Amino acid sequence: MIRTRFTDLFGVQHPIAQGGMQWVGKAELVSAVAEAGALGFLTGLTQPTPEDLAKEIEKTRTMTDKPFGVNLTILPSINPPPYAEYRHAIIEAGIKIVETAGYKPQEHVDHFKANGVKVIHKCTAVRHALSAERMGVDAVSIDGFECAGHPGEDDIPGLVLVPAAADKVKIPMLASGGFGDGRGLAAALALGADGINMGTRFCATKEAPIHENFKQAMVENDERATDVIFRTYRNTARVARNAISQEVLRLESEGRSFEDVAQLVKGARGLEGLQSGDKDHGVWWAGTVMGIINDVPTVKELVDRIISEAEATICDRMTGMVYA
Repeated sequence: MIRTRFTDLFGVQHPIAQGGMQWVGKAELVSAVAEAGALGFLTGLTQPTPEDLAKEIEKTRTMTDKPFGVNLTILPSINPPPYAEYRHAIIEAGIKIVETAGYKPQEHVDHFKANGVKVIHKCTAVRHALSAERMGVDAVSIDGFECAGHPGEDDIPGLVLVPAAADKVKIPMLASGGFGDGRGLAAALALGADGINMGTRFCATKEAPIHENFKQAMVENDERATDVIFRTYRNTARVARNAISQEVLRLESEGRSFEDVAQLVKGARGLEGLQSGDKDHGVWWAGTVMGIINDVPTVKELVDRIISEAEATICDRMTGMVYA
């Protein structure tokens, strides 16, 4: 058993979180994570309406009685989703843990905190983590450059970013980006984190609601099989390398505008691929952690293995290296 400030604060057995992932953070996966003793997050904006989110929360509750949360990612947009309505649905459903990410979360943090909801905010830089701490969040998740999704524009890997944040941030902290086994959990704890936040690794599990072709691709791919796109738009994103990501990079190299790539990368196209099994239909999110994904276990098998590996690493390998 590994007990940290994270497990104590959020009432879970293990210091592992499954972060919110668009199209993937659904009841089947989140309930399995909760049952395994980790903390799972439904992805709020995966659900087309706040009413659908409320139904997904209730569906998850029929599958587990253990703690789980909801992710709400705030994106800069001309026509933003009805965030206030999503917040209301989360609060009315009695959810007590929320993972926020993205643009100017203060309004959302204030609303959640006023209603007794604990907030974990995802950050890609130490300065962002300190800002979130001042906003009153309960914990932060620090995303290193290895992560899938948007790692920010600083390009700082977790080996530096996590301890740099731990030196300054006082609230509990999760390490994210490149974590997928017990060695990583032990390393994160050694670097000053209170647990790990995994996305890609949870996608390669039996309960993840995506086509088997993508799960097998994560097993077959190595750590080099990602592309970093949107650099020229100052919205850097790490995705699995495929025909679409390569075409995006080609267009960016020609100085083309985002409007010229928008049809290639739109979310609906990515969802179609995840459902059909066509890995070249749209972009799909995956991190460099693919280099250490070698199987597609159940969520429980994965979580149990990570904990046992971490305990062995800490108690046997690391302790055995220390001499008087």
